[in-house]
Amino acid sequence: MVEAHTVLGEQVSMPVRIRHADASSALFLVDARAAAELLAGTGLEPLTLLGKAVLSLAFVRYVDGDLGPYHEFAFSIMAKQPGRKDSTGAYIHWLPVNQSFTCEAGQSIWGFPKLMADIDITPDGRGHRCEVRVDGQFVLALRIADGLPMPAGAGGASIDAYTARNGILRRTPWIMNPGRVRGRPGGARLELGDHPVSSQLRALGLPARALFSSRIGALRMTFEDAATVLRTQEAR
Repeated sequence: MVEAHTVLGEQVSMPVRIRHADASSALFLVDARAAAELLAGTGLEPLTLLGKAVLSLAFVRYVDGDLGPYHEFAFSIMAKQPGRKDSTGAYIHWLPVNQSFTCEAGQSIWGFPKLMADIDITPDGRGHRCEVRVDGQFVLALRIADGLPMPAGAGGASIDAYTARNGILRRTPWIMNPGRVRGRPGGARLELGDHPVSSQLRALGLPARALFSSRIGALRMTFEDAATVLRTQEAR
């Protein structure tokens, strides 16, 4: 493992720590065949529940962390390595952010599919709403209701993150410590635009009722260095 990485002339020590953030997310059951198509070539297959793949949409407001303050939207699919036990993780398919330093760090350190976007996160009644635009084009808007208070430690277990970039599948240990968690069945409203990512979400069967949604009012996280899991023939 590397102790530090150089990003845009600055040293980023490992592990990267997020001391304060807040997040809203929703889980959906989606078309397993469409999910498998998004995972094609990664070395992963979708985790299924009742014959459906499990998809997460989330938006995060990073307030205090090693990569600075920024907003992020995450489109991920629960996945596993075929034939391997204990390989379940979240495959990060699309990860727009609104600051250039974290964009470069995410790409170069972990292989995250980060890109620059306009991400507006605002309170919306008894919930929060996130709108994402790329190059001025509306991609999506997601509103998450606050839900009911949940026990301390609820709101999402720590899970490794998979990324696939330049023919390399990587796995990053991702530790989460959530507080002030609220949740409920349903509780999400998704609007889609005409962007290619909007079309991918439609192919998965969205918009649809969420399986569950949650709001984390105080979130601490740690990201370890990425480990290479698999190299395709193109990357060798």
